[in-house]
Amino acid sequence: MPTDTIRYDLLVQDALRSVVRKILADAAANGLPGEHYFYITFRTDAPGVRISPRTKERFPEEITIILQHQFWDLAVTDAGFEVGLSFQNVPEKLGVPWEAVRGFFDPSVEFGLKFEVEDGEPDEGANDEEPLDAPAAPLPLKGPRGAASEPTESAPTAKPKKAADEDKAEPLPSGDSKVVSIDAFRKKT
Repeated sequence: MPTDTIRYDLLVQDALRSVVRKILADAAANGLPGEHYFYITFRTDAPGVRISPRTKERFPEEITIILQHQFWDLAVTDAGFEVGLSFQNVPEKLGVPWEAVRGFFDPSVEFGLKFEVEDGEPDEGANDEEPLDAPAAPLPLKGPRGAASEPTESAPTAKPKKAADEDKAEPLPSGDSKVVSIDAFRKKT
């Protein structure tokens, strides 16, 4: 069996991450379009992820955040994204490199992507307060239908991976939904 020295799997994964980057950049510049909203799952223990120690303790490996009504200051760069969220009514700014993202799902149109994230120990300096190549000035954020998005305290934004039934995030769809996994592009051996 020939060796894949081109690494098509990694090229496809990068291309799909650029889709998420473009979607979030558009949302940062123009607000969420129509009825769209996003579930983003990422590794909290991945190198470069910035979250508070309190949130890291609650979600030591993975978290799913929801960008719908309760987020602000969304900024997108080539390295990752930053966003303000409220966790148990406590505002927090997250920094997430693209390599930490494991999943993206837009329930309004049942579109989702899954990504492989290398497991491993976080690099020294992970969760530091240094920004991710952030733009010089934060991008203005408008919420649904052009209204300014402000933090609210009505409900938690993040959902733990293993939570009680009432706290579970909507699962990524299966069957004939539009979820694309990088495994679909891999040659089976």
